[in-house]
Amino acid sequence: MLPAKTFKPDQPPPGPACSNPTWPDPAWEVEAVLAWHDDDAKAAIRSLLDDCRHLRRQLALAESVMSRGMARGWTPRYERDAL
Repeated sequence: MLPAKTFKPDQPPPGPACSNPTWPDPAWEVEAVLAWHDDDAKAAIRSLLDDCRHLRRQLALAESVMSRGMARGWTPRYERDAL
């Protein structure tokens, strides 16, 4: 397993989104999440974990109703390759 690539807060990840001036700034996203939760880091983490749990359930549901032919053999992965 390769280590995850990290980027500085003012550096967008490489790829098509780089050329897009509307690409969200990761530092701004962190500040926005904290502001939404009144700077309560534990509440922000709890909310993001709940979102992750919800999306995993949605992925499992989609996988259960999706035919193999529809996805041409693709199956979802529930874990990221590297953190």
